[in-house]
Amino acid sequence: MKRLLLPLLSVALLAGFKPAPPMITPPPSRIASGPVFLTLLDRDSGGLLPQYAHDGQRWTPGERGHRYGVRLRNASPQRVLVVLSVDGINAISGEQATPDQTGYVLNPWQTTDITGWRKSNDEVAQFVFSSPRDSYAERTGRGDNLGVVGIAVFNERDAVRWKHRPAMPQRRAAPAATASQDAARSESRMLSEAAPAPAQRLGTAHGERETSSVRNTAFERATADPVQLTQLRYDSARNLRARGIVLDRPAHVAEPAPRAFPEQFVPDPPRR
Repeated sequence: MKRLLLPLLSVALLAGFKPAPPMITPPPSRIASGPVFLTLLDRDSGGLLPQYAHDGQRWTPGERGHRYGVRLRNASPQRVLVVLSVDGINAISGEQATPDQTGYVLNPWQTTDITGWRKSNDEVAQFVFSSPRDSYAERTGRGDNLGVVGIAVFNERDAVRWKHRPAMPQRRAAPAATASQDAARSESRMLSEAAPAPAQRLGTAHGERETSSVRNTAFERATADPVQLTQLRYDSARNLRARGIVLDRPAHVAEPAPRAFPEQFVPDPPRR
C-alpha cells in the first residue's frame, strides 16, 4: 500500500491509496492545464518567482544558495492528489518519479507550500538552489533531469464537491502587449534560434532539516491517467537570458523606512 500525504492547514496531506492500473499517459500538450496552479517561492527573498513562456515551456529564474518552496493551489471544489517531481525525483519517496506514485492531497481551494524533500511525516530537507554537482539528483547518480519541477494531478473517485467557494480577490486582466514588448519577444526568438542552449547551472540540493507536518489520508484515484501534467523549468537568470528570454527589469528598491515593529521580542540593552 503506497502513501499519500495531506497537508495540515497550509501544509499538505500524504495519502495512502490503492495501486493504480498501468497508465497510458497522453502527450503533455493535451493536459498541460488543470485544477492546480504551480509556482515557486524564493524563501530567502520572500517573493514568488516570475515565470516566462518560451518555446512552448515555462521558465523561472532561481538564485544559487537560496531556499525555495513549491507552491500548489487547488482551484477546484474537490480534493486532488498531486504527485510532485523535482529534478525527476519524487519529492516524498525519493524514487525516480512516475505519475502513479505517492503524493500530496490538497483540500478544495487549498494552497500549500512544499518546502523540501520529505524525510518523515514531521520533517523535510529544504529545497535549495545549488550547482548541478551539489544537487540531490546528481549526488544520487540521477542527474539527467536537472532544472525541472513537475506535477501530475488526479481527481478523486466519488469525490465530495464543496458547494461554496471561499472569497478570493479578483485577478486583474493582463495588459495588452505594447509594440516594445512585441519587439523584445521577436528579438528573444531570434536569439534562441541563433545560439545553442547553455549548460544547466542550477539543481536542487538536499538542504537542512526543518519541521513540516503532514498526516496520512486515504485517496482513490478516479482514473489511472492524470487530469493534469504540468512542468516548470528553472535555471539561473543568466542562462535564461542566454536562451533568449527577456527578463523583466528588477523593481526599484526603496531605502529602508522606520518601522513601528522592527523586532519580535525585546533584546537586552548593551552593557554599560
